Amino acid sequence: MMQPFQKVRALTGMKDILPDASARWEAIEDLVRRWLGAYGYRNIRTPVLEQTRLFSRGIGEVTDIVEKEMYSFTDTLNGEQLTMRPEFTAGVVRAAIEHNLLYDRPQRVYSMGPVFRHERPQRGRYRQFHQVDVEALGFVGPDIDAELIVMLARLWRMLALSDVRLELNSLGQADERAAHRVALVDYFERHLDGLDDDARRRLHANPLRILDTKNPAMQGLVDAAPRLGDFLGAESRAHFEGVCHRLEEAGVAYRLNPRLVRGLDYYNLTVFEWVTDRLGTQGTVCGGGRYDGLVELLGGKATPAIGFAIGMERLLELWNQAIAGGGRECDVYVVHQSDAAQRVAALAAERLRDAGIRVIVHSGSHGFKSQFKRADGSGAAAAVIFGEEELSAGTASIKWLRSEEALARAQQKTVPLECLVDELRLGI
Repeated sequence: MMQPFQKVRALTGMKDILPDASARWEAIEDLVRRWLGAYGYRNIRTPVLEQTRLFSRGIGEVTDIVEKEMYSFTDTLNGEQLTMRPEFTAGVVRAAIEHNLLYDRPQRVYSMGPVFRHERPQRGRYRQFHQVDVEALGFVGPDIDAELIVMLARLWRMLALSDVRLELNSLGQADERAAHRVALVDYFERHLDGLDDDARRRLHANPLRILDTKNPAMQGLVDAAPRLGDFLGAESRAHFEGVCHRLEEAGVAYRLNPRLVRGLDYYNLTVFEWVTDRLGTQGTVCGGGRYDGLVELLGGKATPAIGFAIGMERLLELWNQAIAGGGRECDVYVVHQSDAAQRVAALAAERLRDAGIRVIVHSGSHGFKSQFKRADGSGAAAAVIFGEEELSAGTASIKWLRSEEALARAQQKTVPLECLVDELRLGI
């Protein structure tokens, strides 16, 4: 007798994205692409699988990612050590070196997609999660550092996210970090009893990472440790002051955080994080910084570079909190009263789509109450109504569904069909 098949479920930390949620993903991905295009960034797509040594070399041997979190295995065909990418930057830099992308000009590039880390799943943190990764390769000077941060401030405005704060620090250059490292090792060796096992293991391999501890019992000890800012030379200070001055000119508020070191070894000079209190302990929405030594470290010519990564799951959760009903499946949901009205609505919807407006026309014949319920659930900014009166008059009625649009203009308005596109553009 055939045994009943035991159901197969998604792996722990791996999440299905179902159609309703996927519509919100598509909406925010489209917005992100338009945002990046406005600053001249072009898409680059790198493999999910890379040689393990790319990440151990690029990210750093003594990091949580390399030590504990990578999904690595041996290829049974050739014995090669392979890893599913835990982040994008090392792979993008590898591609730039391999294909000589920086031969004649700098590059502004971005990627979107899944990354993999074997860590304990919790709110806003999965084993397969998604990032928007942005890299500016070949640019030197504080202006590009500030541009990336100002870009991000624009994205938060576009998504109506008001509760995201910028934290900023400078890690200086290698020789400055080396002097700071000596002081850190000396300090922590004098306070060995206060270090946890992770900190003791990192003491001589990577003492800077001790400053990033999440152990509350060590916070007092870490707060009293020597500060990297005291070891920065004139050039590093000037670079950081240049970044801060440009942010102030652009009206971007920030908080200096001398303990901000980021979790990867390749950073130097400017590092930053955008954080929020709305996501519990997983409060970092975006993080990045300058990594001028990474291209050379991975076999290329010395090249300045800076980048950042946004956690998409966290960004979506914030966006869903900011927009009533979650992310939009469409901009406009069209409701109608009869078969004749549905045909007119379908033609009008095509003209709206020609104008770049995303439209869903209600399918089937249901009452207005049922259609409006579906319209509201779609997250649309407006419902466009084709009833018998509109049909006979050659008009359409617009009902604004979200409070911000309704407050900014009349909640419902009837307009000639030829004015429908222009009227909707005022509120979408």
